[in-house]
Amino acid sequence: MTTTADVLILGLGAAGAAAAWQCATRGASVIGIDRWAPPHGLGSSFGRTRIIREAYYEHPLYVPFLRRAWDLWDALAEEAGRELLVTTGGAMIGRPDGELVAGALASAREHGIEHELLDAASFESRYRGYHLEPAWVALVEKRAGLLLPEVCIESFHACARARGADLRTNERAIAWKADRKGVVVETDRSRYSASRLVIAAGAWLPQLVPELASVLEVERQVLMWFEPTRKPERFDAEHSPIALWEFEPGRIFATFPDLGDGFKAGLHHGGPTCDPETLDRSPIKADERAIRWLLARLAPETNGALRDACVCMYTNTPDHHFVIDRHPYHEQVVIASACSGHGFKFASATGELVAELVLDGGTRLDLTPFAVQRLLREAPVQ
Repeated sequence: MTTTADVLILGLGAAGAAAAWQCATRGASVIGIDRWAPPHGLGSSFGRTRIIREAYYEHPLYVPFLRRAWDLWDALAEEAGRELLVTTGGAMIGRPDGELVAGALASAREHGIEHELLDAASFESRYRGYHLEPAWVALVEKRAGLLLPEVCIESFHACARARGADLRTNERAIAWKADRKGVVVETDRSRYSASRLVIAAGAWLPQLVPELASVLEVERQVLMWFEPTRKPERFDAEHSPIALWEFEPGRIFATFPDLGDGFKAGLHHGGPTCDPETLDRSPIKADERAIRWLLARLAPETNGALRDACVCMYTNTPDHHFVIDRHPYHEQVVIASACSGHGFKFASATGELVAELVLDGGTRLDLTPFAVQRLLREAPVQ
């Protein structure tokens, strides 16, 4: 027996769950399928906190996308009746001509984002316990903070189901095919058909969209939580910002205020490539040494006992921009994934863009920077 819907969604992590919520909100019948039961610790959408920031160093083009995401996080929080975001302020720290500070400053100036540019001494005076190199500066913005990813995904699921979406977990997609009549998905439990398919499978995207397998790279990432050694109040969400540190040219370290479970830190990129099926999800001593070396240099009072650690994955494109586009050969299939380690904060708006693509045929945002075609060497055969 084949179950039918207007929209099928493969993957119910951040992007897929947001798409389910948005499509159901627009009145479409939705079936979502996930191999596990999100939120879980096997993919990319977990870790208790995720940074959200507005002065976006990666490129100014992200700022309107991000502002829409912020509005939709607020809408989701209201609909779900749960707190999803903790405002802490944010700091982009490094040499003034480095990729991080210069990029954040460009976005702030282009989009009129309220910010301050502090020298090292001024930042250390305001935020005790942090240490900057004398030549470094910090771009400080008030609006930045922390999203709670597990709560966000639970809220997407609950609100999507409340609007009629059928979300099926612990069910593995085996194959899909598309033709002029629509799409069909085979799972280890059933068979489904729909007029539209969304693939939001994160690190498993290369398996479901083999056309992109050669241009996507899955990267192992480690996050750790530490017990501050003194004056822990300096590092709580009321007194400490989220921070990105360009400690060497092109190398970024992220720190997160303590929400009661420890001061969180991790390197942004630089992990080895991996396969999601065989990934070693156990942090090792080398991971801890790398993070502790940076804490000792930048925030030594946070470098206490290790309280927790986890391993997640980035799914990277060569240019580290997203993939939000139609399949290169099947216009009824939309791909929403490969977020290169900075996509969670956008998930609420990614879901809206996906809903617009599958239900309206176009989007409010120019998706050219996120097009599949930029990743392919040859034009697709129609």
